[in-house]
Amino acid sequence: MKRVKADLAEEEKQEREIKKQIERVHQSMPNADNVGSWELKVESGVKIGFALGGLKKEKGEKGERSKLVFEEVEDERKRGLALEELMREEERKKEMVNRKDYWVCEGIIVKVMSKALAEKGYYKQKGVVKKVIDKYVGEIEMLESKHVLRVDQPELETVIPQIGCLVKMENGAYRGSNVR
Repeated sequence: MKRVKADLAEEEKQEREIKKQIERVHQSMPNADNVGSWELKVESGVKIGFALGGLKKEKGEKGERSKLVFEEVEDERKRGLALEELMREEERKKEMVNRKDYWVCEGIIVKVMSKALAEKGYYKQKGVVKKVIDKYVGEIEMLESKHVLRVDQPELETVIPQIGCLVKMENGAYRGSNVR
């Protein structure tokens, strides 16, 4: 019942709106009373053309408005592309400034890949970097044995953590940042 009443109320609103629109048209067109329907008699084979309420366009003016709209959209795209290019360039600069040939830093987990340490049982064993010496050497505390070793960077390999764990960026634009 409520739905039927709501539908009727909606229809009445639409009718009132249509009447208002008709009144506005009559007010804007003083000769609106003369507008009516006419019967058109046409001989067969004669073509008829209609111009419905638009302005006549000159040949050079055709499509001028749409052309302007597309030029504006194209200008916006160019601005957007230029902005993206600037952002990429800034990212490249940041990357180059923060790119270093050393990456060992405190607190990360590394794997010892030195074959010279294989006979002592440290080859492919994981450890935590406790201290960095001269940017290229790390004091590594082994996870299993708790022994502390000094190992050069070329003999180490980073360990990639599991999905969802904290990762420390060791090189590049976001060097030193912790991310998940």
